[in-house]
Amino acid sequence: MKKLLFIFCCFFYTTLAAQPPGYYTSALGKNGVQLQSALKNIIDNHSIQSYPLWSAFLSTDNKGSNILWDMYSDVPGGTSSYTYTLGADQCGQYNSEGDCYNHEHVWPKTYFNDVTPMNADLHHIIPTDGWVNNKRSNFPMGTATGQGWTGTNGSRTGTSNSYSGYNANVFEPIDEYKGDIARMYFYMSTRYMGEDNSWKNWEMANKAVLTSDAVQLLMQWHSSDTVSQKEIDRNNAIFAIQGNRNPFVDYPIFADCIWGTTDCTPLDLHDIVQSQIKVFPNPSSGIIQIELPVALQHKEIIFEVYDVTGKKILTSNQAVLNTSSLVKGFYALRLYTTETSYATHFVKK
Repeated sequence: MKKLLFIFCCFFYTTLAAQPPGYYTSALGKNGVQLQSALKNIIDNHSIQSYPLWSAFLSTDNKGSNILWDMYSDVPGGTSSYTYTLGADQCGQYNSEGDCYNHEHVWPKTYFNDVTPMNADLHHIIPTDGWVNNKRSNFPMGTATGQGWTGTNGSRTGTSNSYSGYNANVFEPIDEYKGDIARMYFYMSTRYMGEDNSWKNWEMANKAVLTSDAVQLLMQWHSSDTVSQKEIDRNNAIFAIQGNRNPFVDYPIFADCIWGTTDCTPLDLHDIVQSQIKVFPNPSSGIIQIELPVALQHKEIIFEVYDVTGKKILTSNQAVLNTSSLVKGFYALRLYTTETSYATHFVKK
């Protein structure tokens, strides 16, 4: 789901399930398959859960007031056709959309033979409307075309050319949740790397290895729908239950370093975080906004602007700066947290 810009960032946020210091240290300095293998070693051997996972959803997918956050029915910024109360509206039988909710294995369980620990791994299991889950079936994720089925929030099925040699049905979630889905696939391919001897091949993967067509699709979704607060909270909640994290929610750049063209070899975590700080519009004639990466959201931050002589021009505790009074030219922007600092720049036109 698209990341919301935090206009007021200077407040404290703590959670017992936040990423521990040094959690990803052993993965630094690696790239490609070596990076994926290092991440696998960090996130494997998690606490195996008992299926079904009804009680876990109370913390992982709670929209507030025990209302289920169902990505297959939610209408971001709008009103859903129906909502479910966690713990009260579980399936059972269903005859239409809006009847009840159940468990959706985003990586269909038939392709890993429905065995533990995959069949109860919360990082790819989400609560969804039972009817929509049934309509998704075991179809690959993809771009749906033609005449298919469409749910109340726009999730749909249809034929696809997302995969070479495959023109049957796919399931397409709405744009706001495509990145969430992509990062679940990245997690599964990494967590179960080398533990997939009994898995089956399908359009999205050869055992646990994502196919090139799937990588192309999922990287698109990963890029266009960046990490949201919902994903951050869900990752923290699952970590509190299972004891492992989704690295691609914590550091989205890891996906680019494994399946894309980014070279992570010379980077440490500070460099990775710094590379994800975005200033827009840039160049700017007035108001600029600073988009913070996941690792900096909910931290107390001071923003300082310096001219080319090194003179400090502006200081603010907000991620929105008014630069209309500045003369045209190049400016350095520094972000100070209680632990360290980060640097980027912008141009005033």
